[in-house]
Amino acid sequence: MSKPQPHRFVAKLGNDELIFETGVLAGQAGGAVTLRSGDCLLLTTATASNNAREGIDFFPLSVEFEEKLYAAGRIPGSFFRREGRPGEDAILTARLTDRPLRPLFNKNSRNEVQIIITPMSSDGEKYLDILAINSASTALMISDIPWDGPVGAVRIGLKDGQLLVNPSVSEMEGSQLDLRVAGTEDAILMVEAGSNEIPEDKMIEALRLAHESIQDVIRVQKEMQAQVGKPKRELAISTPPEETVQKVMAFLEGKIEAALQVEGNKQTREAAMDAVRDELVAHLETDETVNLKDVHAVYSSALKKAVRSKILKQGVRPDGRGLRDVRPIWGDVGILPRAHGSGLFTRGETQVLTVTTMGTPRDEQRLDTLGPKEIKRYLHHYNFPPFSTGETGRVGSPGRREIGHGALAERALIAVLPDFDQFPYTLRLVSEVLSSNGSTSMASVCGSTLSLMDAGVPIKAPVAGAAMGLVEEGDEFAVLTDIQGLEDALGDMDFKVAGTRQGITALQMDIKISGLRWDVMEQALTQAREARFHILDKMNEIIAEPRGRYSPYAPSITTVQIDPEKIGKVIGPGGKMIRAIQEETGAKIDIDDDGTVYIAAANQEASAQAQARIEAITEEAEIGRIYTGKVVRIADFGAFVEILPDVDGLVPISQLADYRVPSVEDVVQLGDEIMVMVTNIDSAGKIRLSRQAVLEGWTVEEARERDRRPSDRPGGGGGDRRGGGGDRRGGGDRRGGGDRRAGGGGDRRGGGDRRGGGDRR
Repeated sequence: MSKPQPHRFVAKLGNDELIFETGVLAGQAGGAVTLRSGDCLLLTTATASNNAREGIDFFPLSVEFEEKLYAAGRIPGSFFRREGRPGEDAILTARLTDRPLRPLFNKNSRNEVQIIITPMSSDGEKYLDILAINSASTALMISDIPWDGPVGAVRIGLKDGQLLVNPSVSEMEGSQLDLRVAGTEDAILMVEAGSNEIPEDKMIEALRLAHESIQDVIRVQKEMQAQVGKPKRELAISTPPEETVQKVMAFLEGKIEAALQVEGNKQTREAAMDAVRDELVAHLETDETVNLKDVHAVYSSALKKAVRSKILKQGVRPDGRGLRDVRPIWGDVGILPRAHGSGLFTRGETQVLTVTTMGTPRDEQRLDTLGPKEIKRYLHHYNFPPFSTGETGRVGSPGRREIGHGALAERALIAVLPDFDQFPYTLRLVSEVLSSNGSTSMASVCGSTLSLMDAGVPIKAPVAGAAMGLVEEGDEFAVLTDIQGLEDALGDMDFKVAGTRQGITALQMDIKISGLRWDVMEQALTQAREARFHILDKMNEIIAEPRGRYSPYAPSITTVQIDPEKIGKVIGPGGKMIRAIQEETGAKIDIDDDGTVYIAAANQEASAQAQARIEAITEEAEIGRIYTGKVVRIADFGAFVEILPDVDGLVPISQLADYRVPSVEDVVQLGDEIMVMVTNIDSAGKIRLSRQAVLEGWTVEEARERDRRPSDRPGGGGGDRRGGGGDRRGGGDRRGGGDRRAGGGGDRRGGGDRRGGGDRR
C-alpha cells in the first residue's frame, strides 16, 4: 500500500499562514483535519453517533481539548507520568471552541456529536485556542455531519494604539487588549475579551477588524468542503407531531399569558407556570395518541413564544421591568470576621458572596500547560451550589461552567490590580453563589470589587458588570439590560460586559442565533455602559474606596532589595542560613533572582526581625562608620574584629589604644567587644580598622593620616598582613560559606526559592 498524499489548503490569518491538511490521519473519523501554524500542529476530528440518544431534550454536542505535553517535548510531572484530567486551560479552550459551533447545529438533533482537538506539536508562540476553533470548524465542514458552518476565529491585540491581527505570544506582551472573535461570513457568533479599560468605540473597531480578518479562513473551508468534503448524512430530528402541537396549543390558549401576569418573585412566577404545565399534563396524560415528552417540548416552545412576544410587543419583561431597567441592588462588606476581605453583592434574586484571601508570593500558581508559561498571583474561583436555585444536586469539584465563570470574573479585575512591585501579595478570591436568578458571573465581578476594597487592596478603580440579553424576530429586536434566568434561557443572546467608568475590562458574548447584527451589538454595548455606571454608583454607597489598612489576620509582607551577588549568603550552605532566620523569626522568606527579598510574617515585629537579619548578612562595611565588634583573632601585629556577620577587619596594634601598646593582649582578649572605625577597604575587600580613632574622636581622614605615620615598633604596625585570615573577601567571603547559592541555585523556598520571572498577576 502506497503512502497517501494529503489534500493541502492554505489560508492567511494576519501575517501567518494556516495550513490545513486532510486525507492522511484518522481516516475512520467523520471528519479529520490537521492545522499547522509555525511549529504548532493540531489534529481535530468530528464524529457523530449512528443512532439518536433516547430520553434527552437537548442536542448532545461535546468538545474535548486533549492537551498532550509531548507536543512541547515535556514529560508530565505526575506520579504516573501521563496526562490526567483536563486542566483549567484545556477546559476553557474546549468551552471557547464549543460556543461558536453550537448555534449552527439543528437544536432538535439527538445524535451525539463529538469533536476532539489534540495538539500534537506546540512551539509556545502560537495560541492554540484560535487554532482549535478554526480546525474544529474545518473538521465539521469536511465531515458527514450536517452543520451550517463554516466559522472562522481570530485574536486581536492592541499595542501602542495599533490593533494587531493574530499576534503571537511574544507580540501580545504589553497588549492592552486580548480579544478573541469567531463568526461566519456574515456575522459574529462569539466574543471573549480581556482589556485594559478599552472604550466602547475602540472595542467595536476591533470587532469589525476581527470579522474582516476571518474571511480568508472561511473561504478556504468552503473550498475544502467542495473538493474533499463527504456527503452530509441525514440525522434524526426530534419534532413533536402536528396533532400534539394543536392539542397542546388549544389547551394553553391564554393560560401562559395569564401566568406571566402574576406578580412576585422568581418562585411565585415559576409556581404559576408550573401549575399551567401540570394542568396540561393532567389533561393529556390519558390521551394514548400523545407522547408526554412531546407535550413538554410544545409547552416549552409556547412559553418561549409568549415571553418573547410580551417583550417585543409591549416592552415588558417577565418581572415587570422595562428593557433598560436594572434590578434593585444592595450589598455589604466585612461580614466575615476572620476573612481578609469580604463583599456581599445582591441584585434582584441573584446574590454572591466574594471572599478575599491575601497570601505570600510562594502562594502563586505556576501553570504547566502547552500555552505560554505563566505565574498567576491573582486567582478567582467561582462556586455554584445547587441550593442557589432552590434545588438539590451534585456537590464537589467545579464543573466546566464554574471554571468558565470564574475565569471571566478573574479577567474582569486584572486591569485594575496594583502592580506586584507595590503590592507583593498573591490574591485568591472565591465567589460563593448564594442565590441565582441570572448573571451570577457579573455579580461575582461586583462582589470581587467590594471584597478587594474591604481587604484594603489598592485597586486602581472599581469594576462592575452586567449581562445584556436579546430577543430578535425578523427585523424587530429588543436588547435587555441585566437579564434574569428566564430571559437568558428563552432569549437569543447572553452578552456580559464588565468594566470601570473609563472602559471595558472583560467581555463575553454567546448567541443562540446564526449571527449578530452590528446595530444590535452597538446597542448592547451602549446599554451595558449605562447599566455599569448605575451599578458603580450603587457600589460606591456600600464602600467608596479601598480601606486604608489590611486585615490584622492578613500576612505582613516587607520587601527588601539586596545585591543579587549576595543571594547565596542569605541562603547559606544548603539553605542553612535562610532556614535559621525563618525558624527564629517565624517569617517566610522568598527571594527573586534580581535580589528582591519578600518577608512575610504574622506581625510587623517578626517581619522587622527577619529584615534586620537579612540586612545584617548583606550589609557592606562603610569607611568612616563606627561599629561595635567582637575580637575573633589575635596576632602579634594586631587584632581581628568581626564588625558584621562573617566580616572582620584588622585593628593594627598601633591603632588599638591612645597610648603605645607593648602587646595586643594588654588591651584586648578573644571575645571582647570593642568599638572601631573603618578607615580603609582595599581593592581586595580587606578592611582596616582603628580603635584609637574612636577613643580620640578623630575623623576618618585624621585616622588615616595617623595610621600612615612610620612606626618605631619592630615588625611595624601599619601594614595589612592578614594573609589568608581575617575577612576573606576576594579570597572568599565567608557569608554562608562563600557565594554558593544553596548548592547551585536550587529551590529556595524555606531553603529558598529563586522564583523566576513570568506573569506576576
